[in-house]
Amino acid sequence: MAPGLASSSSVALVLATVLGSLCLVALSEDEQLENLRFVRRAQDAPLVSHYNYIVIGGGTAGCPLAATLSEHSRVLLLERGGLPHRNMSNQQHFTDALADTSQASPAQRFISEDGVVNARARVLGGGSCLNAGFYTRASNDYVRAAGWDARLVNSSYRWVERALVFRPDVPPWQAALREALLEAGVTPDNGFTFDHVTGTKIGGTIFDNSGQRHTAADFLRHARPGGLTVLLYATVSRVLFRQQEGVPYPVAYGVVFTDPLGVQHRVYLRDGAKNEVILSAGTLGSPQLLMLSGVGPQAHLEAHGIQVLVDQPMVGQGVADNPMSSVFIPSPVPVALSLVQVVGITRAGSFIEGVSGSEFGIPVSEGARRLQRTPEALQRAAEAMRRLDRRAFRGGFILEKILGPVSSGHIELRSADPRANPAVTFNYFQEAEDLERCVHGIETIERVIQSRAFANFTYANASVESIFTDSANFPVNLLPRHVNDSRSPEQYCKDTVMTIWHYHGGCQVGAVVDDDYRVFGVQRLRVIDSSTFKYSPGTNPQATVMMLGRYMGVKIQAERWRK
Repeated sequence: MAPGLASSSSVALVLATVLGSLCLVALSEDEQLENLRFVRRAQDAPLVSHYNYIVIGGGTAGCPLAATLSEHSRVLLLERGGLPHRNMSNQQHFTDALADTSQASPAQRFISEDGVVNARARVLGGGSCLNAGFYTRASNDYVRAAGWDARLVNSSYRWVERALVFRPDVPPWQAALREALLEAGVTPDNGFTFDHVTGTKIGGTIFDNSGQRHTAADFLRHARPGGLTVLLYATVSRVLFRQQEGVPYPVAYGVVFTDPLGVQHRVYLRDGAKNEVILSAGTLGSPQLLMLSGVGPQAHLEAHGIQVLVDQPMVGQGVADNPMSSVFIPSPVPVALSLVQVVGITRAGSFIEGVSGSEFGIPVSEGARRLQRTPEALQRAAEAMRRLDRRAFRGGFILEKILGPVSSGHIELRSADPRANPAVTFNYFQEAEDLERCVHGIETIERVIQSRAFANFTYANASVESIFTDSANFPVNLLPRHVNDSRSPEQYCKDTVMTIWHYHGGCQVGAVVDDDYRVFGVQRLRVIDSSTFKYSPGTNPQATVMMLGRYMGVKIQAERWRK
């Protein structure tokens, strides 16, 4: 464990995890499997099997994709994690999975090379089992830039929305945030809408009115009986390729995966030129698996003893994470639990959201005492937390995230072990445009705090400066603090940078895959997930990732039956 991880990430959970289900989720895993005949553990799978499509990754894109493809084909969905457990089913337990650092956690923790604590999903349903549930579409401009068929995009969004999206009940704190955003100039008032439009709006949620979470795994109920098999705890180590007579490029023909007992299994594509392997393993998993399979930068693969199949230097490049900063606003009155429901979409490219309630409180003072930083930084953090402890963490966080971002980094293998996290560098705020957008977001939050609409949820004697100073002293990452500059908006953005788990890229369209998501340089292999994005769609990407799974499932089926 890296120095400071236990304490820094514990404190970060007070801020970060407030952001980040099958109907049977309240049951144990054994009970769920009894009811889900198409889902099995990997150790119960045959050593050799054959399918039309092999989808790797049962997450936000992989579940709708596999369910759609199963309508007319035999599909195998391989997921490295298990079923969502009961503590993930209700928003009252929102932080539980993200706080779990065990080897079996559905949220596998990693730290970027930038020093920001992060997590990747390891559960059927992917990030939709862990996130704050907010649902909003990509903008029309984003859809046009992606070259997608607008009609099919809209029908795919509607398919997603019918299955698991709800209109939230907006509690007083969120209602005050909405009015405060409008008072702060984030206009117009767009009411309730799924659309990404400038102004302030209420978006959808995957939590129903009883607080129960619905996830991408719900899409699997739409699969054709007998058309889909799901294997849990299946760790894919590589895609299999062969040279085929008359074909200029290597052809994917199967995969190798290992079950929890260490036994290797092989899955092959059935005969037929239109059968395919599809990577939906996410921003970290898909480029990692391409490299483990010999598709990636030649020198890097050779350094890890991997035989190079295709020298593809762009695999793992262009990886980005939308930086987030947050401010805790102590409240003089009790505040109900609420996750993200309201968003302010500014013209300057910053997005403002909020989460509230004391349920996110954890013993942060102990975390501060353990933090391995300078004595001065330790003292500042402890003092800030003691002040907030006296207010019992009653209040909420106002968050800002930026459009894009423009800054990007890369993913590299640490080893040839598919279970290990790769090394990830995001290069937060490397480009000045990103920092300018963050500063605008911070300035918008200042106006929100000072607004009449939000007055009932702020202490009359608390200055904006003191609120930001306390938040700046939270050890939310592993970066050094800048004592003298902490109140400049620029330094606040840099010092308090966190993830909102919207990272993307690494297998971008035009660089690694074509417009139909086929991997350049090989055949019968696609990547369909957030790793193909250059920029994050909308304010929160899950709606568009789910849509993409459905969208491409429909397109691939159409291609299959086209003469």
